[in-house]
Amino acid sequence: MNINICVQSTSPPTTPTCRSSLDYKQRSQHDSVRRKIEAMDAATKLRSQFFQLLSSRRSAKVPLEVKPAKPVKEPLYQGAPPPKFSEAMESCPKADIPNFKQLLNEENFYLTTEEGEQGQLPVLILSMKESEHSKRPAIVFLHSTNKCKEWVRPLLEAYASRGYIAVAIDSRYHGERAKNHTTYEDALVSSWKRGDTMPFIFDTVWDLVKLADYLSARDDIDRSKIGITGESLGGMHAWFAAFLDTRYSVVVPIIGIQGFRWAIDNDRWQARVDSIKSVFEEARIDLGKPVIDKEVVEKVWDRIAPGLAREFDSNYTVPLIAPRPLLIINGAEDPRCPMTGLHITISETSKAYEEANCSDKFKVIAEAGIGHQMTSSMVKEASNWFDKYLKA
Repeated sequence: MNINICVQSTSPPTTPTCRSSLDYKQRSQHDSVRRKIEAMDAATKLRSQFFQLLSSRRSAKVPLEVKPAKPVKEPLYQGAPPPKFSEAMESCPKADIPNFKQLLNEENFYLTTEEGEQGQLPVLILSMKESEHSKRPAIVFLHSTNKCKEWVRPLLEAYASRGYIAVAIDSRYHGERAKNHTTYEDALVSSWKRGDTMPFIFDTVWDLVKLADYLSARDDIDRSKIGITGESLGGMHAWFAAFLDTRYSVVVPIIGIQGFRWAIDNDRWQARVDSIKSVFEEARIDLGKPVIDKEVVEKVWDRIAPGLAREFDSNYTVPLIAPRPLLIINGAEDPRCPMTGLHITISETSKAYEEANCSDKFKVIAEAGIGHQMTSSMVKEASNWFDKYLKA
């Protein structure tokens, strides 16, 4: 039998201390600790599962090797030719530095991430030349579908002018890793047919883990201050790289977070499918379907990015970025990343930050009237976020 004993002092009257009250507080504390441990175990397990998936489609491990490269004079853009000028790219705050071009240090090299042609990761780094050695914050910038690392150069220059080490890569089957204007689409179709690669998001995440190995070892980078951001496909790369690798300490996915399962269940997959339609058309034919439907969509995701619409969807993986500063920026009218499909993700992520006592480190911006487009205001919001958490 449990007996509650209240202890009162014979000194001047005070509020009685009740042992049952103390026991309740202790139990609450123990429950809180237990929940945190369980959450940490679940996060570790999910990361391990994802890493094992990435590893399962790699060739034999190779040493991390750096090979010199030359600047790309004529970048390869796939699909429809991109505009020659991007207002959003050019809008990033930039320090006014006399003789900026002369003071800018540019590095071009290949980082070996695995065997084979796609295992050569093209890297572009811009930073300011310094007379005194110092460790600086770094940010990785990731391009959108059919673009390349040279497309984000205006962002690299702007951040470099403000004291960052600005890093860009070509994602799989893009830029220097592409042979022609259909390389990426061809890789997606091949993945559906053969099931031996994961060109949609996951293979590039492997590269980003290896890139974090390299950046963390540089003596001019503060390894505790490595940010990551990207646009569209690059936003998805940033999301998954940060979920998997906690060395990415500040995270800003731009028009890249969506609920893949929600899109299938609510018949809102069309805009995403249309952005890489050739692989879905190929799957439709192979499955004997007259039109692309939700079954085709789900089978494609399971084949080219296993778990994307299941255990690795945003409502499970985005919350695990906590407690690192996370800013999600989407267009309020984006058909590829519908905000109505992110209610659970945002709710679960908010809860994760609350439990970590750092709710101020999580923010969501849905820009009114904007579809699948990165705007100048998004670029500036991202810039402010990085300055807040990487310049502190």
